[in-house]
Amino acid sequence: MRRPSPLPQPPAATRGAAPAGAPPSRTLVDDAVDEQARESDRDAERDAVAPASGTAPDAASGADEHLTAPVIPLAADARASDDDGKAADTAASGDPDVGFREVWKAARARRKALRAEVRRFTVRQRRRRAVWLGAAASIVLLALGTVGAAYSPLFGVEKISVVGAQQLNATEVADALSGQLGTPLPLVDESAVKKALVAFPIVETYALEARPPHELVVRIVERTPVGLIETRAGYTLVDAAGVALSTTATPSAGTPLLTITGGVKSDAFAAAGQVMRSLPDDIRAQVTEVTASTPDDVTLTLGGTNTEVMWGNAERSADKAFRLQMIMAARPPQDVYTYDVSSPEAVVVR
Repeated sequence: MRRPSPLPQPPAATRGAAPAGAPPSRTLVDDAVDEQARESDRDAERDAVAPASGTAPDAASGADEHLTAPVIPLAADARASDDDGKAADTAASGDPDVGFREVWKAARARRKALRAEVRRFTVRQRRRRAVWLGAAASIVLLALGTVGAAYSPLFGVEKISVVGAQQLNATEVADALSGQLGTPLPLVDESAVKKALVAFPIVETYALEARPPHELVVRIVERTPVGLIETRAGYTLVDAAGVALSTTATPSAGTPLLTITGGVKSDAFAAAGQVMRSLPDDIRAQVTEVTASTPDDVTLTLGGTNTEVMWGNAERSADKAFRLQMIMAARPPQDVYTYDVSSPEAVVVR
């Protein structure tokens, strides 16, 4: 059995040698031991086949002398490669000494990019919002312009028209309201208008109507006189509500004289006033006297013939007036002493 040959040294040109004086690494020693064990096994196999092959073992041993062991990097090389890797990582991660200005610029650029993306994705929503805001602003401006013009002197009162005056003089009423001339139509003082119209007792109701740009229309409803009440001052013209319209010393022609028990505050007067208001114009013009002691015995006197109309109470006055008009057409007052229409279904003529 041959003695194991020593482990050959690796060539200097193949691998970098370890620094002088550096101890061999543990890995290198273990690999060398393993290689020596394998070499011993190969020598044993050659010795077993030596008698048959003659000089083959010598040739094999000569060939084995030229075998080289693998070169393992030393720990120093490993540490150098680790340092190079760390340096590369540091270079890849950037300069650790970054200033505040660079950080601020990077954050600002990021915010600008984010805002640009938000604007790009919300362009339709912003367009709709702009349309709605524009429409709302237009409406507000139009309303403000209209209100401002209406309350400005551009719409001041320059003309006052009185509508509905029959017994009153419309010019006198307009002159009484002349204080409103020059006032913008929306600012007409209704309390001042009311105060001016109170001076005309015959005005029952009124309404104001503005006709831009400069006309103020006053619509009045006059009271309907029903007769004259004899008083100490003379003869007072009153309407169905007992409101005194005027007073004269002598009775006015064409106006009936009212003889009412209890005066204008009584129920009999209220019934007589309602009857007079329900009469047609042609019959009312013929009435010269109205008497009533209670609300149920209203009696009318037709002038010229002294024909009496027994009316009764004020209920169904419209029906009674229609029936009286028909009977008077068939039988004129000249041939009749009394018309009794207290019961519209059974009119009695005497």
